[in-house]
Amino acid sequence: MRVLCSTTAGDGHFGPLAHVARTCVDAGHDVLVAAPASYAGAVARAGLAHAPFADVPPELIGPVMATLPMLGFDEANETVTREIFGRLDAQHALPGVRRTVEAWQPDVILREPMELGSLAAAEASSIPHVEVSIGLTSTMIWAIGQIARPLAELDALVGLPEGRLLAAMRSAPAFSAVPAILDDSEAILGEAGLNRPVTRYRADTTHAGRLPAAWGEPADPLVYVTFGTVAAGLDHLSGLHEAALAALADQPVRVLMTTGLAAGALVPPPWPRNARVETYWPQDDVMPFAAAVVGHGGFGTTMSALAAGVPQVLMPLFAIDQRMNADRVAAMGAGIRVEDAPAGADQLAQAVTSVLAGDRYGARAQVLAAEIAALPEAAALVPEIERIADARTSA
Repeated sequence: MRVLCSTTAGDGHFGPLAHVARTCVDAGHDVLVAAPASYAGAVARAGLAHAPFADVPPELIGPVMATLPMLGFDEANETVTREIFGRLDAQHALPGVRRTVEAWQPDVILREPMELGSLAAAEASSIPHVEVSIGLTSTMIWAIGQIARPLAELDALVGLPEGRLLAAMRSAPAFSAVPAILDDSEAILGEAGLNRPVTRYRADTTHAGRLPAAWGEPADPLVYVTFGTVAAGLDHLSGLHEAALAALADQPVRVLMTTGLAAGALVPPPWPRNARVETYWPQDDVMPFAAAVVGHGGFGTTMSALAAGVPQVLMPLFAIDQRMNADRVAAMGAGIRVEDAPAGADQLAQAVTSVLAGDRYGARAQVLAAEIAALPEAAALVPEIERIADARTSA
């Protein structure tokens, strides 16, 4: 079986897809990843073959990005989803994805939700496709509401009747690593016009764990702090890492902070006595030791902490999915949601103290960890992918 995977150039988008792709490789299937040419390194690090498509030229994406600081939170998120994911990314990906589809003849396409060029290519070529989710169903419902018009434009580009891609996005099967108890939107799928089957699986995050060289007081609880890989490059968040370190400097905890590979210079030593800063450390290696996680509500970090049963303090940065994830974890009692950054940095010390006091938040996090552990492993998706691919050949 030939499995074509397709992604935009974002680690949070590619991570879940890469995990499923590797399970297909392990099962003996041929896997190819269609992704922007600039994302070749990430695909290679995942151990997967790359079929590049065009990046959006800077002269097109630059003006859109320049407007974002002048917009409110909701309008900025709508603009990114509609104009960047829905139009620029999709329309520049489409020609390259279609060439790959024609030359390689995949049996099935696995796509992350915001790579829409592959959706158009799949529908135009009558190739079955599956969405590998990167968040809550509610986030996807919100996103679909923003891209109806761009999808209609893609319909026209590939010669499909208007509305075909919107209908396909609402009905195509999905794989999700979010347990049903956490996924808050199943009850409103019909109301939102989604009628797709969802197969849930467990992303394997089990690690023995390892930490950098010793620092701080070994008996103090470990607090892992990460704001993802993008925050450090944003001007209005450039002081966020130092603010978080300062907020926790006088707390009886050990702090391990990761800043992202491009951000280490933002917080050079000396650090507070209870802190250590790394540009990168595998977060799944930290989780077995962590008493609490301070994060931004990004899908990867949020789910890694929940899978390990670690309570969280969540401070969304700039994206609607971060708010939705943070709100949902707080509603489930597995963490505390502070104000969005940068204002929320002033609330971190009290929130961390509250999360570590007693076992209220930890116990709820353990409940969610048990739900995640009960899901079938990703390898169980392979027979379902084979069934979806076989349905095309037998039709």
